[in-house]
Amino acid sequence: MNLRCAIIDDEPLALGLLESYVRKTPSLELCGRYSSAIQAMQALSEQPVDLLFLDIQMPELSGLEFSRMIPESTRIVFTTAFGQYALDGYKVNALHYLLKPISYNDFMEAVNKAIQWFELRRKAEGNNQPAVSSPAVINDYIYVKSDYKLVQIELNKILYIEGLKDYIKIHIEDNPRPILSLVSMKAMEEKLPADRFIRVHRSFIVQKQKIKMIDKGRIVFGKEYIPISDSYKQELQIYVNEHII
Repeated sequence: MNLRCAIIDDEPLALGLLESYVRKTPSLELCGRYSSAIQAMQALSEQPVDLLFLDIQMPELSGLEFSRMIPESTRIVFTTAFGQYALDGYKVNALHYLLKPISYNDFMEAVNKAIQWFELRRKAEGNNQPAVSSPAVINDYIYVKSDYKLVQIELNKILYIEGLKDYIKIHIEDNPRPILSLVSMKAMEEKLPADRFIRVHRSFIVQKQKIKMIDKGRIVFGKEYIPISDSYKQELQIYVNEHII
């Protein structure tokens, strides 16, 4: 995957260093280098990029202010010499944060994170297409074996699925007792329509539309708190960002 990128930094040395990093990175295409946010404003509005390396502390218009003006499709990697800005950077949903002086290893960490983000988004967009080949999607229900019986479960009533070694627990709305079935999480995940369900942890799959609250990195279902692991966080963040007002 190749990403179109731009650099904004008012320090000539920092601008030159980042440009050299971009030019020796095959997965990046440099579309512009600017010494101020004002200079970049018109160019980036006419031709948005995928990834923007953006200095925070600049005269006239700071990087934080400018980040709120660019298209949502552009992901931001903040660069600064001041660590105090890290928290502000994440408040505007920055993809990554680089503290000067920036090494090439740190730079590539940000680039790899960006590539992963765009690959996940592309996968999520593909999954949003109707999966007509899945019986679960067509019929809107599944059958699972439980207590030597076949039990029909309506997909729209599933809150989340919990994995317990070789078993799963299917937690259903208005049902205090989950349905226990001898099946793996992988097999269950493959059966469920990807446009409606998402893996958030090695042991948990949740139905997207049933997510009513996320608190401190956990999804809240009544009195139950479902952890969100780092390896699945980005795909969930993509879904949430699509619905944030």
